[in-house]
Amino acid sequence: MDQAVSVNADPNMPSDSEGRNSRWRNWTGFWLLGLCNNFAYVVMLSAAHDILKQQGSHNSTSPTPSTVALYVEGGKGSRYDCSPVSTAAVLLADILPTLIIKFSAPFFIHKLPYGFRVLVCVATAIASFLVVSFSSTVWISILGVIFASVSSGLGELSFLSLTVFFSRDVLGGWGSGTGGAGMAGALLYSALTQAGLSPRNTLLIMLVVPVAMVISYFFLLVFPPSFPQWKCREAESVRGGDSQSRRPLLDDTDEEEEREKGAEEDKVTGPLTNIEKLHIIKGLLRFVVPLGVVYFAEYFINQGLLELLYFPKFYLSHAEQYRWYQTLYQVGVLVSRSSLCCVKIRRIWILSLLQCVNAVLLLLAVYYQFLPSAWLVFVIVIYEGLLGGAAYVNTFYFISKETGDRQREFAMVAASVGDSLGIAISGLTAFPVHRYFCSL
Repeated sequence: MDQAVSVNADPNMPSDSEGRNSRWRNWTGFWLLGLCNNFAYVVMLSAAHDILKQQGSHNSTSPTPSTVALYVEGGKGSRYDCSPVSTAAVLLADILPTLIIKFSAPFFIHKLPYGFRVLVCVATAIASFLVVSFSSTVWISILGVIFASVSSGLGELSFLSLTVFFSRDVLGGWGSGTGGAGMAGALLYSALTQAGLSPRNTLLIMLVVPVAMVISYFFLLVFPPSFPQWKCREAESVRGGDSQSRRPLLDDTDEEEEREKGAEEDKVTGPLTNIEKLHIIKGLLRFVVPLGVVYFAEYFINQGLLELLYFPKFYLSHAEQYRWYQTLYQVGVLVSRSSLCCVKIRRIWILSLLQCVNAVLLLLAVYYQFLPSAWLVFVIVIYEGLLGGAAYVNTFYFISKETGDRQREFAMVAASVGDSLGIAISGLTAFPVHRYFCSL
C-alpha cells in the first residue's frame, strides 16, 4: 500500500468547517455512487421485458406495466399460476457476468487505475440503457442486460475497495445508496411508464444516472492529496519506496544490509503476493460464507417462491402482488443498509440462520398453501429484506474494521463475491423448484 495514502483507519479529519464539509461530501458521494451503481441492474429486467413486448406489437404505443416476473395469468395444467419460464432464468442472465468479474478481478484489478474503472462502469451502464432501448431482437436485449451486470459488478468491487481511502463511515453511505437503488429504480421506472412514457423513452431518460455517477465520483468526493487516480496501485507502491533516494548515500559495505532491510520492508508495505492473497481469502471465509448463505436464501425466496405465492381472492392481481413483494423487499433492504450508524451486528451467521428459516417457511407455505393472505407475505418480505441488507452492510463494515491496512483493499474486493455467488446458486436451485411446483 502507498504509505502516503490513508487506508481507512479513520483518518484524522480537520475539526473546522472545511473538514466537516469534506466528510459530508464523501458520505453523500458514496451514497450517490451506491445508488447509481445498482440502478441499471435493478431496472434492466423489467425494462427489457417491456421493450421485447413492444417489439412484438409494432402498432402498440401504450406502455406495458413494468414487472420483473414474466407471468401468464391463469396458467393451466397446475394448481399454481405459473409462468412458462421461471424468473430465475432472468436472474441468472443478470448475475452471472457480475459473478465472473468478482471471481477474477481480485487478482488483477489493482493494475487498473480507479479513474479508468469508473469510466468503464459509466460506459457499460450507458451501453446497457441504449442497447435495450433500441434492441430489435431478444439476443440484443440480453446483451444490454449483460452490460448492466458488468457495470454493477465492476462498480461494486471498485467502490468497496475505494472506501479504504476514506473515513470508515462512508461504508454507511455506500450501503444506504445501494439499498435505495432498488426501490428508487423500481418506483421511478413504474412511475414514468404509468405517466404515459414508452419503456424506450423511459430508459433514455435514465441515461442521467451514469452522468450522476461521473459527477459524484470526480466532482463530489474529496480525495486524499496523494490518491493514485490515474496510476496503477502496484506501480504507485513501488515508486512510493524510498530505496532509490537512499542509494546515493550508501557505501559498498552497507549496500547488502540495506537491500535485506528493503526486502523486509516490502513484506510489510509492498504489493501482496498471490500466496498472501490466498491466505487473506481463507481468512475472509468467516464473513463470505454467511453472507452467501443469506443471499442464497433471500433470492431463492424472491426468484423461486414469491412468483408461486399467489392469492386469487386478494384485490391485487398476480403481477401486482409480485411487484409489491419486490418493492417491499427493497424497502426492507434500504432501511437495514442505512442502519449502520445505529446498530452493528458482528455475528452474521445469525442473520444467515434467520434467512434460512424464512426460506423453509415460505417453501412450506407454497406447498401446503396455509398462509391466509398476501398481507402476511408482505410482512415476511420486509423482514427478509431487513436481514439481507443488514448482512451486507455489516459484513463489509467488520471486514474493513478487522483487516490490516495492507490487506484491506484486496479484502474488500475479494469479499464482494459472497453475495453474487449466493444469488447465482439460488438461481440454479430455483429452476427445479419452479418446475416441480408447476407440474403439480
